[in-house]
Amino acid sequence: MKKENQPLTNVQLEVLKAFSYNLNDSDLSEFKDTVAEYFAKKAISSADKVWEDKEWSSEDVDEMLETKMRKNKKE
Repeated sequence: MKKENQPLTNVQLEVLKAFSYNLNDSDLSEFKDTVAEYFAKKAISSADKVWEDKEWSSEDVDEMLETKMRKNKKE
């Protein structure tokens, strides 16, 4: 049997279930900030792990900032 594509992710479905009512503007703003903070913390944690795994120093980062790291796409 072919698995149908689900139009919403599991996270979207949970949010819809949890917030099946309208929030006032203040609560909606707070909710958005909370979600943004959650993903920011995850990104920072991932970056910290890479930093530690690669044993980077501040000098390494300064060098990366001065280096073009993207490769041009060949057409």
